[in-house]
Amino acid sequence: MKKIVLFTLIAFCSITSYSQKKKATVKKEVTTSKGFLAKVDNLVAEVKVGNFQLTIAGKDAIIVKLADAKFAPTDVKLKSFTAGGVKLYLLSWTEKTLNKTDLKTEDCTTVFSNVYEITSKKQVFSNTQITNHIVEKVFLDKLKNASETQERMRKEGFECTLNLDGTITQKNKTQENKLMYDATKMEFVNSKKK
Repeated sequence: MKKIVLFTLIAFCSITSYSQKKKATVKKEVTTSKGFLAKVDNLVAEVKVGNFQLTIAGKDAIIVKLADAKFAPTDVKLKSFTAGGVKLYLLSWTEKTLNKTDLKTEDCTTVFSNVYEITSKKQVFSNTQITNHIVEKVFLDKLKNASETQERMRKEGFECTLNLDGTITQKNKTQENKLMYDATKMEFVNSKKK
Protein backbone atom coordinates (compact mmCIF):
# COMPACT_ATOMS: atom_id res chain seq x y z
CA MET A 1 0.00 0.00 0.00
CA LYS A 2 2.84 2.38 0.83
CA LYS A 3 4.39 1.68 -2.57
CA ILE A 4 1.17 2.59 -4.40
CA VAL A 5 0.80 5.88 -2.51
CA LEU A 6 4.48 6.68 -3.07
CA PHE A 7 4.21 5.81 -6.76
CA THR A 8 1.11 8.02 -7.31
CA LEU A 9 2.76 10.88 -5.42
CA ILE A 10 5.86 10.71 -7.64
CA ALA A 11 3.71 10.42 -10.79
CA PHE A 12 1.62 13.43 -9.74
CA CYS A 13 4.74 15.56 -9.07
CA SER A 14 6.31 14.64 -12.39
CA ILE A 15 3.13 15.44 -14.35
CA THR A 16 2.77 18.89 -12.78
CA SER A 17 6.42 19.77 -13.33
CA TYR A 18 6.28 18.89 -17.06
CA SER A 19 2.91 20.50 -17.82
CA GLN A 20 2.70 23.54 -20.10
CA LYS A 21 3.08 26.90 -18.49
CA LYS A 22 1.32 30.04 -19.65
CA LYS A 23 3.62 32.39 -21.53
CA ALA A 24 3.80 35.99 -20.38
CA THR A 25 2.11 38.34 -22.83
CA VAL A 26 3.75 41.56 -23.85
CA LYS A 27 1.39 44.44 -24.61
CA LYS A 28 2.38 46.44 -27.65
CA GLU A 29 1.74 50.16 -27.71
CA VAL A 30 -0.69 51.09 -30.45
CA THR A 31 0.60 53.88 -32.65
CA THR A 32 -0.33 55.15 -36.04
CA SER A 33 1.73 53.21 -38.53
CA LYS A 34 2.30 56.18 -40.85
CA GLY A 35 2.78 58.78 -38.07
CA PHE A 36 -0.34 60.80 -38.90
CA LEU A 37 -3.90 60.92 -37.61
CA ALA A 38 -5.78 61.56 -40.88
CA LYS A 39 -4.92 62.20 -44.51
CA VAL A 40 -6.73 63.38 -47.64
CA ASP A 41 -5.27 64.69 -50.91
CA ASN A 42 -1.99 66.44 -50.00
CA LEU A 43 -3.09 67.29 -46.42
CA VAL A 44 -2.02 65.42 -43.30
CA ALA A 45 -3.42 65.98 -39.79
CA GLU A 46 -0.69 65.25 -37.26
CA VAL A 47 0.81 66.20 -33.92
CA LYS A 48 4.27 67.60 -34.53
CA VAL A 49 6.62 69.60 -32.29
CA GLY A 50 3.95 70.43 -29.71
CA ASN A 51 1.35 71.47 -32.30
CA PHE A 52 -1.73 69.78 -33.70
CA GLN A 53 -1.46 70.83 -37.32
CA LEU A 54 -2.45 70.34 -40.93
CA THR A 55 0.66 69.76 -43.01
CA ILE A 56 0.29 70.78 -46.66
CA ALA A 57 2.30 68.64 -49.10
CA GLY A 58 4.96 68.03 -46.43
CA LYS A 59 6.15 71.65 -46.61
CA ASP A 60 3.76 74.25 -45.16
CA ALA A 61 1.58 73.83 -42.08
CA ILE A 62 -1.52 75.35 -40.55
CA ILE A 63 -1.42 75.15 -36.76
CA VAL A 64 -4.82 74.03 -35.47
CA LYS A 65 -3.98 74.23 -31.76
CA LEU A 66 -1.14 73.79 -29.30
CA ALA A 67 -0.76 70.21 -28.13
CA ASP A 68 0.56 69.39 -24.67
CA ALA A 69 1.63 65.95 -23.44
CA LYS A 70 -1.97 65.07 -22.44
CA PHE A 71 -3.40 65.92 -25.88
CA ALA A 72 -4.88 62.71 -27.32
CA PRO A 73 -7.40 63.38 -30.08
CA THR A 74 -9.67 60.53 -31.12
CA ASP A 75 -11.88 59.97 -34.13
CA VAL A 76 -9.82 62.38 -36.27
CA LYS A 77 -11.38 62.89 -39.72
CA LEU A 78 -10.26 65.00 -42.64
CA LYS A 79 -12.68 65.47 -45.55
CA SER A 80 -12.59 67.58 -48.70
CA PHE A 81 -15.70 69.21 -50.19
CA THR A 82 -16.65 72.05 -52.51
CA ALA A 83 -18.74 75.04 -51.41
CA GLY A 84 -19.30 78.22 -53.39
CA GLY A 85 -16.96 76.97 -56.12
CA VAL A 86 -14.03 76.69 -53.66
CA LYS A 87 -12.42 73.47 -52.42
CA LEU A 88 -12.51 73.36 -48.61
CA TYR A 89 -11.38 70.83 -46.00
CA LEU A 90 -13.28 69.78 -42.87
CA LEU A 91 -11.13 68.64 -39.95
CA SER A 92 -13.03 67.09 -37.04
CA TRP A 93 -11.77 65.41 -33.89
CA THR A 94 -12.90 64.46 -30.39
CA GLU A 95 -11.23 65.13 -27.06
CA LYS A 96 -12.26 63.46 -23.81
CA THR A 97 -11.53 64.58 -20.27
CA LEU A 98 -12.41 62.98 -16.96
CA ASN A 99 -12.62 65.00 -13.74
CA LYS A 100 -13.16 62.81 -10.69
CA THR A 101 -13.53 63.72 -7.02
CA ASP A 102 -14.93 61.80 -4.06
CA LEU A 103 -18.44 63.14 -4.63
CA LYS A 104 -18.55 64.04 -8.33
CA THR A 105 -17.43 62.55 -11.66
CA GLU A 106 -17.54 64.59 -14.85
CA ASP A 107 -16.93 62.79 -18.16
CA CYS A 108 -16.62 65.54 -20.76
CA THR A 109 -16.56 64.88 -24.52
CA THR A 110 -15.74 67.78 -26.84
CA VAL A 111 -16.21 67.50 -30.60
CA PHE A 112 -14.34 70.06 -32.71
CA SER A 113 -15.15 70.83 -36.36
CA ASN A 114 -12.97 73.28 -38.32
CA VAL A 115 -13.15 74.15 -42.02
CA TYR A 116 -10.02 75.40 -43.80
CA GLU A 117 -9.41 77.11 -47.13
CA ILE A 118 -5.95 75.83 -48.02
CA THR A 119 -4.77 78.28 -50.72
CA SER A 120 -5.03 81.20 -48.27
CA LYS A 121 -4.26 78.96 -45.23
CA LYS A 122 -7.31 80.36 -43.46
CA GLN A 123 -9.78 78.81 -41.04
CA VAL A 124 -13.20 79.78 -42.43
CA PHE A 125 -15.44 78.03 -39.88
CA SER A 126 -15.15 76.61 -36.38
CA ASN A 127 -17.64 74.71 -34.19
CA THR A 128 -17.35 73.18 -30.73
CA GLN A 129 -19.88 70.85 -29.14
CA ILE A 130 -19.48 69.80 -25.49
CA THR A 131 -21.32 66.91 -23.87
CA ASN A 132 -20.81 66.59 -20.12
CA HIS A 133 -22.00 63.46 -18.30
CA ILE A 134 -22.14 64.20 -14.55
CA VAL A 135 -22.58 61.62 -11.79
CA GLU A 136 -22.82 63.21 -8.34
CA LYS A 137 -23.38 61.93 -4.81
CA VAL A 138 -25.81 64.30 -3.06
CA PHE A 139 -26.47 64.19 0.69
CA LEU A 140 -30.10 64.45 1.75
CA ASP A 141 -29.55 65.64 5.32
CA LYS A 142 -27.17 67.97 7.17
CA LEU A 143 -25.44 65.14 9.06
CA LYS A 144 -24.62 63.37 5.79
CA ASN A 145 -26.26 60.11 6.84
CA ALA A 146 -28.41 59.61 3.76
CA SER A 147 -27.32 60.19 0.18
CA GLU A 148 -28.39 59.51 -3.36
CA THR A 149 -26.57 59.39 -6.66
CA GLN A 150 -27.78 61.87 -9.26
CA GLU A 151 -26.92 61.59 -12.92
CA ARG A 152 -27.39 64.26 -15.57
CA MET A 153 -26.24 65.25 -19.05
CA ARG A 154 -25.34 68.80 -20.02
CA LYS A 155 -24.86 69.83 -23.64
CA GLU A 156 -23.35 73.08 -24.87
CA GLY A 157 -22.83 74.37 -28.38
CA PHE A 158 -24.18 73.05 -31.66
CA GLU A 159 -24.09 69.67 -33.32
CA CYS A 160 -22.42 70.30 -36.68
CA THR A 161 -23.30 68.44 -39.91
CA LEU A 162 -21.73 68.87 -43.34
CA ASN A 163 -24.41 68.50 -46.04
CA LEU A 164 -23.85 67.06 -49.52
CA ASP A 165 -24.34 70.46 -51.19
CA GLY A 166 -21.45 72.03 -49.19
CA THR A 167 -23.65 73.78 -46.63
CA ILE A 168 -23.29 73.29 -42.89
CA THR A 169 -26.17 72.69 -40.48
CA GLN A 170 -25.82 73.53 -36.81
CA LYS A 171 -28.43 72.16 -34.39
CA ASN A 172 -29.10 72.25 -30.70
CA LYS A 173 -32.24 71.69 -28.63
CA THR A 174 -33.85 75.02 -29.47
CA GLN A 175 -32.21 76.29 -32.65
CA GLU A 176 -31.15 75.21 -36.14
CA ASN A 177 -28.83 77.22 -38.42
CA LYS A 178 -28.02 76.55 -42.07
CA LEU A 179 -24.77 78.15 -43.21
CA MET A 180 -23.50 78.71 -46.75
CA TYR A 181 -19.98 79.58 -47.85
CA ASP A 182 -19.46 83.12 -49.13
CA ALA A 183 -16.32 83.08 -51.32
CA THR A 184 -15.88 86.87 -51.30
CA LYS A 185 -15.93 87.13 -47.48
CA MET A 186 -14.13 83.75 -47.13
CA GLU A 187 -16.47 82.63 -44.34
CA PHE A 188 -19.69 80.73 -43.74
CA VAL A 189 -22.73 82.98 -43.38
CA ASN A 190 -26.31 82.29 -42.38
CA SER A 191 -28.27 81.26 -45.49
CA LYS A 192 -31.33 83.27 -44.37
CA LYS A 193 -29.36 86.55 -44.40
CA LYS A 194 -27.86 85.97 -47.83
